[in-house]
Amino acid sequence: MKTEAVEEFVAQQEFLPFARPSITDREKAAVLAVLDSGWLTTGPRVQEFEEAFASFVGTPYALAVNSATAALHLALEAIGVGPGDEVIVPTWTFAASAEVIAHCGATPVLVDIEPRSLNASDDAVIAALTPRTRAYIAVHFAGLPTDLEAVATELEQRGISIIEDAAHAFPSRIGPQRRSVGTIGRAGAYSFYATKTITTGEGGMLVTADPAVAERARVMSLHGISRDAWKRYTEAGSWYYEIEAAGFKYNLTDLAAALGLVQLSRANELHEKRRWLSRRYGELLHKSVIRDVIELPQGIEDEAHAWHLFVLRLQLERLGCDRGAVIEALRERGIGTSVHFIPLHLHPYYREHFGTTPSRYPVASREYERVISLPLWPDMTDSDVQRVVSELESVVGPAIL
Repeated sequence: MKTEAVEEFVAQQEFLPFARPSITDREKAAVLAVLDSGWLTTGPRVQEFEEAFASFVGTPYALAVNSATAALHLALEAIGVGPGDEVIVPTWTFAASAEVIAHCGATPVLVDIEPRSLNASDDAVIAALTPRTRAYIAVHFAGLPTDLEAVATELEQRGISIIEDAAHAFPSRIGPQRRSVGTIGRAGAYSFYATKTITTGEGGMLVTADPAVAERARVMSLHGISRDAWKRYTEAGSWYYEIEAAGFKYNLTDLAAALGLVQLSRANELHEKRRWLSRRYGELLHKSVIRDVIELPQGIEDEAHAWHLFVLRLQLERLGCDRGAVIEALRERGIGTSVHFIPLHLHPYYREHFGTTPSRYPVASREYERVISLPLWPDMTDSDVQRVVSELESVVGPAIL
């Protein structure tokens, strides 16, 4: 229960949200220019954004869409995933990574995670392979790239495609060749949601080096109409079009792309600020009075980490409260937090349709109970980080048994 002193202190503090986009006058001007142009939906800005993004990550093909969910769905559809197929996906992920499998009529096969990184366990992925396995959706959780080398050879030998869910991992680059995460598998999906390193509000990008995947995804992204269907409303276009397949409405708008182009030009700056904030969290928490009852995330000094999230783990056995109580106490003190993620196997849909139980995913089930994501966004200040750590100490410190 809050004391009067705490209530008075909190009343004087602005609420510190869990996430907030970094928007400058450049983004505002770019969006206004599109409004003035008279062309708002998919058009020249989208095309420019695709080309710039492809160049940035080093891929032959990039398709701008309205979400990473759309990108994942298009990738699976383009490689022919359908009824009777199985697609492996870690249980530790957001709804999108697995629901797109169901949208294709295939079966999502959930696998457990590795306890340190919280990315999928390589052993669990290999153990889940069957003659029906068509693809593996590799999730780069929180921005820490999952090591695909250990499973890639095995999957390639069996003709199984890797689709990378890189929603958290832009602009991570890994390996001696500094390859962009998302360009290692057959296709990759990026997110430009409001909380991501760069944002278009809502939006995503599908990348691939496979021309057949790129062409199929482009056609399917706009109602299955033949390539560059948007041009039919331009001077260079034609009224005539042909529907080649029963497609989707997944296109990105020029308004969003204009925002994305400016954000892309700031990507390294925004990433470096996230890295700095994460290192600062690490420094403060490492010497904190609560250091013995928390676990810091892996990769604080890893340049490959995108730092979409800063995920702490509480040693609940040493605390006299649960994770929910910590979150609520921080909220009362003006600090926004979140939980990433409620594992898929705990949700009703997966329990009812696939018979998932906590015992089948012991690592994810255990770690879920104790994770908490702290505020992390580029315009946070050092004093913001100090405030979060101080309030966490105030909440957790007295609870230590």
